[in-house]
Amino acid sequence: MANIDSEIVKSNTGRLSSTLSLFTSFSTLICCALPALLVTLGAGATLATLLSHIPQLIWFSEHKLWVFGIAGLMLTLASYQQYRSRYLPCPTDPQLAMACNRQRKRSQVMLGISIAIYLLGIFFAYIAPLIFV
Repeated sequence: MANIDSEIVKSNTGRLSSTLSLFTSFSTLICCALPALLVTLGAGATLATLLSHIPQLIWFSEHKLWVFGIAGLMLTLASYQQYRSRYLPCPTDPQLAMACNRQRKRSQVMLGISIAIYLLGIFFAYIAPLIFV
């Protein structure tokens, strides 16, 4: 029973790291992609209004190196957790085994979405200004 409990903890750690990586990669969108999108769509006044109502969003842009560094670290940790847990055994109970496999697939999808969001943020923060300026 202790072995199953330790496997559940390892599985939950992978899910937690995937969820945290998703939220940290969203911060890269707030930092760079959202302002670029609003200005591109001609909604600069909307961006100015948003920033006047929520001035804390400016912090993300001012500290984008930290934002991308922490998000990259979380994605690296989540990827490592996914890699480590991919061959861990699932419970022998058929329902629990199905739930275990379903959770693994969801975590992989969540990690993939997080990486895509992170790459989109990198594009708008560092690559797009070089191309379109």
